Amino acid sequence: MNNTWQEIAELFQKELKELYPSAEINELFSLTVEHLCGKRSNQLHLIKHEQPTPKASAETEHILAQLKTGRPIQHVLGYAHFYGHIFEVSEHTLIPRPETEELVHLIRQDSKSKQALNCIDIGTGTGCIPISLAKCMPQHQYWAIDISKEALEVAKRNAQKNEVDIQFIQMDILEWDLAFASDLKFDIIVSNPPYITTLEKADMHQNVLAFEPHSALFVEDSAPLLFYDYIGDFAKEHLTPEGHLYFEINQYLADETAELLSKKGFNNVQIFNDINGAKRMIRANAPS
Repeated sequence: MNNTWQEIAELFQKELKELYPSAEINELFSLTVEHLCGKRSNQLHLIKHEQPTPKASAETEHILAQLKTGRPIQHVLGYAHFYGHIFEVSEHTLIPRPETEELVHLIRQDSKSKQALNCIDIGTGTGCIPISLAKCMPQHQYWAIDISKEALEVAKRNAQKNEVDIQFIQMDILEWDLAFASDLKFDIIVSNPPYITTLEKADMHQNVLAFEPHSALFVEDSAPLLFYDYIGDFAKEHLTPEGHLYFEINQYLADETAELLSKKGFNNVQIFNDINGAKRMIRANAPS
C-alpha cells in the first residue's frame, strides 16, 4: 500500500461505502490513524500528503480488510474509548457507547460531593460504568456483577489498567436473592441491562448482530422488561433509604419502565433524554 494518508482515506470510502455512511467511514479512518500514528482527527491535515511507514501501511491494510467483514473497529483495535479512558473489549463484552457515558455523567453529577457511598453495577461487561465512576469519585466503594466469566476477566483487566479497585462477582441477577446478604445495602444501583427486543433486530447494523454478545443485548418480545423487573426487586431490598436506582433504557419502552418502577414503590421516577433526544435513562429514588 504505497499511498499517502489522503489516498488511504479515499480508499476507505471506496471499500466501505456499502457498509457505512461517509461520515462514519471518516470516523473509522480517523480512529485507524490515531491508533497507528497518535494523530487525532483535527491533526489529519498535517500528514495527509505523507506516506505511512511500511509497518503502519501493513497494519492499515489489515484493519481495512477486517472492517470490510463488518467487524467493529473497536474489536479490530482491541479497545474502545469511554468517558476519557481506554477499555479493552472482546466478543464477550458490549462495546461501550456514548449513551452510557451520559448515564455515568448523570451519576457523577448526583454523587460527586458525597462521601463513602456503596455503588453496584449490574451486568458490567467491560466494567466501563464502575471504573469510570471510580476514576472520578475514588471516595466511593464499587461492586460489579456479570453472568459472563469471560466478560468479568476483561473487566478485571480494565480495572487493573485504570488503577481502580472494584469488587467483581460472577452471578445471574435473576437469582439475586441467593447471592446477597439481606444487610448488604447500596447507595447507588446502576444497570445497562439487555433491553432490545428481537423485533428491533431488523433495524440494527450487521456489525452489532454478528460481533456483539446477544445475551447482553436482547430480551424476548414477550418479556421486554424482565431485567428491570428483577433489578427493581433487588433494589427494593438492597437500596439505602436515600439511595438512587439508575437505568439505561429502551427508548420505546421508557414510559412502561417508569411505570413499572412506580408500581414497585420507587419515588421521583424521572426519564432523561440523551444527546440525540431519545428517552435513554431513568433515575429513581428508593421506596419510602
